[in-house]
Amino acid sequence: MTQYLKLLLDHPVLIAAIFICGIGGTFPYGYSVSVLTSPSPFIKQLINSTCESRYNLSLDTWQLSLIWSFTVSVFCIGGLVGSLMSASLMAKFGRKGCLLRHNFGVIFGAVLMLLSKTAASFEMIMVGRFVYGFSSGVSLSAHPIYLLECAPKKLKAMMGVTVGTFISGGKFFGQLLGISEFLGTEKAWPWLLGFSGFTALFQLCTLPFLPESPRFLLLDRGDRQACEKALKRLWGNNDYSKEVEEMLQENAAVRNVRNHSALELIQTKTLRWQLITIIVTFCTVQLSGINAAYFYSFDVFHAAGIPDDKLRYAALGMGLCELCASISCFMIIENTGKKVLLFRGYMGMSATLVLLTITLYLQTLDISWMPYCSMVLLFVFIFCFAVGPVGVSSPLPGEIFTQTFKPAAYVIAGIVNWTSLFVVGMVFPILVENLDYFCFLIFLFFCFTCGVYFKLNVPEVKHKTALQITKEFDEMHSKSRKNTTESKADGVEIYETKF
Repeated sequence: MTQYLKLLLDHPVLIAAIFICGIGGTFPYGYSVSVLTSPSPFIKQLINSTCESRYNLSLDTWQLSLIWSFTVSVFCIGGLVGSLMSASLMAKFGRKGCLLRHNFGVIFGAVLMLLSKTAASFEMIMVGRFVYGFSSGVSLSAHPIYLLECAPKKLKAMMGVTVGTFISGGKFFGQLLGISEFLGTEKAWPWLLGFSGFTALFQLCTLPFLPESPRFLLLDRGDRQACEKALKRLWGNNDYSKEVEEMLQENAAVRNVRNHSALELIQTKTLRWQLITIIVTFCTVQLSGINAAYFYSFDVFHAAGIPDDKLRYAALGMGLCELCASISCFMIIENTGKKVLLFRGYMGMSATLVLLTITLYLQTLDISWMPYCSMVLLFVFIFCFAVGPVGVSSPLPGEIFTQTFKPAAYVIAGIVNWTSLFVVGMVFPILVENLDYFCFLIFLFFCFTCGVYFKLNVPEVKHKTALQITKEFDEMHSKSRKNTTESKADGVEIYETKF
């Protein structure tokens, strides 16, 4: 770990790229996911008062819940639209150009949020959430691709993990700024919702000083001179001839081949296992039960004797745990490997979900010390989630696909991610109402299945090029197909002999 950290410290421009891209990239996504919890009473009050003053209409409880649910969920709709457009935007404007332009959407959304209370318009919050979602859909693709294409091969895993670290950081700061001591008050909540505008301004002012992705310049634009110039700015005077040679090899393999669409990727049989891997990974991230863990945290903390007015601070501790665990993943990933971290993370989450279901059931039997066990298990679950799936999942499409398929891979990953997030938001309240804490068993199925899938079907990607990973996928699954064919052939021979 020390040697990789020292290598990263020898590249100050890469460190700057990590923070500039992270603060304006995936940080606002994580922030938007968690920020609505605190100001929800004030926003619902705005909805009620607006309908009464504008339409002379007093909303029923179900009507208010419907409007509120749409306000929350429209973020996912915007994210889905942004994901669908991300490939064409990156192809047209480049990775850096795409990241730069998405900030204008964030700033526009922030202005709407800031003016919503003054204008007495909850519709402005809905539009702002949609715009935030659209920008997040774009940045969740452009941010990891840009970082991975700027990183030396030995630092790709470490830099890729930072994408998830800033998501966790955004979620934590959304919780932190939402407490009453900061912006979670009746007067200040518009500033809480509009805070993402400041992160966009930061990136808009600093990102122009970074070069465009060297791989994009060479493989998409065919400009080797600009590529070498960008590499020199990013890596200094270090020897990068081997990386350039590997890029040229990939360039020769995909020469005169345009970027493929998502539909073409789906139809490409030779990449079927990589496609399945992306779908399984991004579906499980949202269906792992992480939202259920945060949902039940208040009940568990309350049962453990934490006063109601302190519950928000205890939940803040869970967000801090996720952030710290994600940082620890950054420190160990180069030595451990992505496949190992994902497998151990999901297996740890599976075991924790089993124990958590048992302890939550035993709490109903009034066993006095059981809430403390549940509380510890919640933090273990958060730790396992952050140290594996959070850091490893986001950059995965950019590592297992070649240059012409990367944008399409992120489009599909985005569709799966945003659709799963929307489904969880819609279905989870129904699951809780009907299954209570036994809903964790559903999430257990997804975690266990994903862990086993990675163990059996995915090669290690650490320190390998996309061409090498593609070759390993082919070897792994052509071997299984060969064994299956041989066993069938053996069966035929035995049958014919007996006959």
